[in-house]
Amino acid sequence: VQLVESGGGLVQTGGSLRLSCAASGFTSEHYNIGWFRQAPGKEREGIGCFTSKDGRTYHRDFARGRFTVSRDQAKNLVYLQMTNLEPADTAVYYCAAENKYIDYACLTGPQFYDSWGRGTQVTVSS
Repeated sequence: VQLVESGGGLVQTGGSLRLSCAASGFTSEHYNIGWFRQAPGKEREGIGCFTSKDGRTYHRDFARGRFTVSRDQAKNLVYLQMTNLEPADTAVYYCAAENKYIDYACLTGPQFYDSWGRGTQVTVSS
């Protein structure tokens, strides 16, 4: 499985960005895609995820209201829309995929994912 993130960049406080995850090479019919971020000196944390089995998404509590995971089926892209960004959101953002837990709601723990993109940097200036 190959995953490529794009859409990162420099944005001012209060601004918005939409990150894209292009995924290919799946060997199974269904899969889960997760979005994660890792700030310098901090552990990688899950933001939200999408499951292709039923099209549902899930967002962690801190992300609800500002971050939204969605999918464009025609383009085979999974998005992370981010609004009202703050300097604390500065991090490298990753998407990841797995297909072992597709019978459950998608998971946001990084330990459940085994295919990762290289990440895209998001920097929010104050």
